[in-house]
This record gives sequence, structure tokens and C-alpha cells, in this order.
Amino acid sequence: MKIAIMGIRGIPANYGGFETFAEELAPRLVNMGHEVTVYGRSNNIKYDGEYYKGVRLVILPTIAHKYFDTVAHTFLCVLHALKERYDVILICNSANAIFSWIPRLVGTPVALNVDGLEWKRDKWNALGKAFYKLSERLATFLPNEIVTDAREIEKYYLDRYGKRSTFIPYGAPVGRVETKDVLKKFGVEPRKYILYVSRFEPENNPHVVVSAFESVKTDMKLVMVGDAPYATDYIKQLKSTRDPRIIFTGYVFGRGYREFQSNAYVYIQATEVGGTHPALLEGMGHGNCVLANDVPEHREVLGDAGFFFDATKEGDLTEKLQYLIDHPEEVEAAGRRAVERIEKFYTWDRITEAYEKLFRRLAKQEQSVPSRGREAEKTTLVE
Repeated sequence: MKIAIMGIRGIPANYGGFETFAEELAPRLVNMGHEVTVYGRSNNIKYDGEYYKGVRLVILPTIAHKYFDTVAHTFLCVLHALKERYDVILICNSANAIFSWIPRLVGTPVALNVDGLEWKRDKWNALGKAFYKLSERLATFLPNEIVTDAREIEKYYLDRYGKRSTFIPYGAPVGRVETKDVLKKFGVEPRKYILYVSRFEPENNPHVVVSAFESVKTDMKLVMVGDAPYATDYIKQLKSTRDPRIIFTGYVFGRGYREFQSNAYVYIQATEVGGTHPALLEGMGHGNCVLANDVPEHREVLGDAGFFFDATKEGDLTEKLQYLIDHPEEVEAAGRRAVERIEKFYTWDRITEAYEKLFRRLAKQEQSVPSRGREAEKTTLVE
């Protein structure tokens, strides 16, 4: 099939979850024999080449503004796609639902990955929240298919709009990397730091993590990986901590990111909005003991393979962190359970097979799924 992925910043990934998702999914689809194009933004992708890991790249301009970046670029992408005549298009982000009907004018089916409930994020003003709520409704009838990455989001669309969707979660690699270059760069030692990874936005609770760690009695470090392009005042306040154990690294991608995940003592997932968070899955796949904010989406992914805290309860994260620091045997056991859960439900190969099955159905091509794919169908979707 001739497949396009758009609505993201592009690959190679250097920002967030959708970009990592595309970098994992697209090359695997190429290896399965498909022609895949990933669209990228000119203000984000500086890669010099037409192909990356066998994936064709199309870089188009955008408007570098918090409220227009995504939609302006996606509008250009769908116009460009009209002449390409793809067999199927995957658009990411519910904000782009408004454009999902355009490729259908030339008979190209469109799947829309809606991600989480963006209107809950504090970074959007009233107009932004209203637009995302409108986009949710448009997503129920403008594309051919909705893809949801968490059972809670699937249930939300069914309960609120009576709209069924295709549930396909994110995936994660399994295993640790041996190099430690990024650890040396920031002066941390293996298994002697707590790791937090996310965009520095209020609903991701980096301020809760920093505040909680300041009260923990330990010689370990707290490594805060992340940033945000439009939250300078908030980030400045975060970095005003006087605790010398807390290290802010900015964005870290690729091998450096995997090195951090591979050598952490505990990984903290503090987010409260969204579907399946890639960093949570990656933390599990790298064998980390995960301490997650107790929200349904995290319960769904982590199950009994980790620990939970209540971000709204003062002192709870500090208490849980101190417990894990004082009980290394439980940390080791949780890490093993996390890897087993990823191998059972969330490997990228299984996720790719699920997307290929969806694309074949949308493109109305005869399926020829190998036996491994049929077995994967039973385990890719978490019960």
C-alpha cells in the first residue's frame, strides 16, 4: 500500500509522542513492503535527505505559533496529498479532524488518531478548548475511522458521541542499552537517580515531582527530562528549586534518552491528561519500576506491574518515593513485571500489525496476514 502519516512535527523524532510513534511505525511498515510517506514541519525537521529509514519525507512550511502550528501545517499536508493518491492516510491529533474530509474527495480513506482529551490541558485558553471540543465532534464523522490509544478514550467517544473506534495502543521497545554517555554528561550514576520525562506543562505535574522530591531523604538525584516551547514562565519557576540533587536536562532523544531510561532506579509518570503515554510504556520496556499518577489511563497500561500515587494528595508522592528508595527488592521485582507486560501487549511489531490490518481494511485490499499477525491480534488489544 501507499501510506501517508501527517499531523505531526515529523521524523527523525525530536519532540514528543506522536513523532516517536511515527518513527517506530513507519519504518516497520516499509519493511513489510509498503511505501510510506511521513510529513514534517520545516521549523522542526532539519534532516537532510529525502528518505529516512526507508520512509519518504515531505517537509512543508507552517506557522510557528502555539495555536496555528499544527492546523496550518496539516492543511498544507492534505492539499499536497490530493495529487499523491495514497491508498490510505493516517492523521494524528484530533485538532486536525477539520481537514480529514479533504483526502476523501479523491477517494483516499482517512484514519484519525485522536490522542487524548486535549481540551483538558491548562495550556489552552477558552477558545483553544472550544476548538478541541468541536474537533472531537468533527472526528466522529469526517474521517473514515477513529483510532483511540487507550480504553478510557475509546469509552469516552462511545459514551459521549455513540461512536465506535479502533483501539490500538502505542508500543515500546524492550531491553536496555549498555552505553552511558548521557549519564556522564550530566554527572549521574546508574541506578542512583529517579527519572521524570514529559513536556513541562502543569497537567503533567513536573512541579509536583520537584516539590515531592525536595522532601525525600536520599543521596539519589532527580533527573527531569523535558521542556515546553510556550511555557517559559512556568519552566523558570520549576528551575528555581535550590535542591542541588535535581537536574534539568532539556529535551533528550534517541540513544541518550534510552540511556536515561535504561539506568534509572525508578521512573515517575505524573501526567493526568491524555491517552497512552509513550514515555510510560518506554519506561516499562526498559525494565524500570514505574511510579505513576493514579488515573485510569495509567492503571490500564501499568496494571499490577508498578506502583501508584495520588498527585492531588499532598505528601503522597514523597511517601511512595521514600518507600521505593528504602525497598530495592520491590523495585527490582516491579521492573521485571513491567517488561513482561510490554512483551505481552505493547511491542511495536504487534502495534504495527494492528495498524496494517486497519489500513488494509480501509483500503479495501485483500488481507494476507501471516500466522504471527493472527496470533498478535489476540494480544495487541489489552483486555
